[in-house]
Amino acid sequence: MVDARLSLLEAWLPTALSEARDRQSWAEEGAGQLAPASTDASFRRYFRWSDAKHSLIIMDAPPEQEDVRPFMRIAGLLAGAGVKTPAILAADPQQGFLLMEDLGARTYLQSIQTGISDAELERMFAGAISTLVRWQASSRPGELPDYDEAILRRELELFPDWFVGRHLQRALSAEQQAEQQADWEVLCGVLLDSHLAESKVFVHRDYMPRNLMTASGEPGVLDFQDALYGPASYDVTSLFADAFFNLPLTERENWIQRYWQQARTAGIALPERFDEFLGQSRLMGVQRHLKVLGIFARIRYRDGKPHYLEDAPRFIQYLRDACSSDACLAPLVRLLDSLEL
Repeated sequence: MVDARLSLLEAWLPTALSEARDRQSWAEEGAGQLAPASTDASFRRYFRWSDAKHSLIIMDAPPEQEDVRPFMRIAGLLAGAGVKTPAILAADPQQGFLLMEDLGARTYLQSIQTGISDAELERMFAGAISTLVRWQASSRPGELPDYDEAILRRELELFPDWFVGRHLQRALSAEQQAEQQADWEVLCGVLLDSHLAESKVFVHRDYMPRNLMTASGEPGVLDFQDALYGPASYDVTSLFADAFFNLPLTERENWIQRYWQQARTAGIALPERFDEFLGQSRLMGVQRHLKVLGIFARIRYRDGKPHYLEDAPRFIQYLRDACSSDACLAPLVRLLDSLEL
C-alpha cells in the first residue's frame, strides 16, 4: 500500500534538512536514515532522521486532521518560560510537517517501567514539578483559549457516549437510566463548580510521564499542542495519577503537596490550606479519568487502536480512590456500582 504522506515527507525533507543545517551550523555527514520513531493517540506520527553525528525528529500531522500551528505557538510560550522543548528547525504548516530537535528516545514512562532507583525517581519528579511551576508562573490571560465550562462539559460527555454507550453497551431499564442520568447530572455539577472556581494558569493538558523526556536536568516536554488557560490543579493531577502506571495513593498525595508548596512560593494563587487544594485536585482527577475512559473507547472503536483500553481498570481504581476520600462523590459511587465497575 502506497504511503502518500511518507512520499510527501521524503520530498520535503532535503529542503528542511538544509534549513536545519544552516540554523545549527553543522556540516552534512553523508546520507541520513529515516525510521519510525513513535505514534500517539491522535493522527500524528513521528520519524527519526539520523546520520553519523546528528539526530532529528519529524512530526507528520495530516493538515485535514491536525494543525501544527498551535504546536509551534505554544512551543514559543514554553521556551519563553524556560521549559525544555524541542527546537523547531524547519516547518511546513500547509503540508503538516515539522523538523525538530531530538530530545532523546527515553520518556519518563519508559524509564519508570524499566526500573530506576528511588533516588532517580525523586530527581525526575522534582524536575517535573519545577518545570511545571515555571510554566504556570509565566501564565497570563489572553494567550491561550480558556478551558471553559463548554469544553469541560464536552470532555465529560465522552464517558457516557463512548465508554458506557459504545464500550459497555449497557441495556438498562427506563428506571435505571433515569437514576443514572440524575446521578450523572449531579456529579457534573459538583465537578464543574470546583473546576471553574480554581485559579487559572497555562494548562498543558497531558503533562504525564509519557510526554516527558528523561534528561540529565529537567525533563524535555512534548505533546503540548492542546494547551489551554484553565484550572491550576489539572497538570499536577495528570502527572501523579498517570494513565499508564500507578503510584500508591499516599505517595501521590505527598508529591502533590510538594507541588502545592513550591507553586505557592512561586506566587501561583493556590488555596492556603493543602487539604482544600487536594480536594480540588481529586475532583479534577475525576473529570480527567472519566474523560480519558471515553477517549480510550473512542480511539478503539473509531480509530482502530484497541490497546489503550487495556488501562481502563487503572482509571476505575482512580475513581474508586477518589470516592473513598470525598463524600460529595456519592453520585459517582452509585453510578459505578450500577455499571458494575
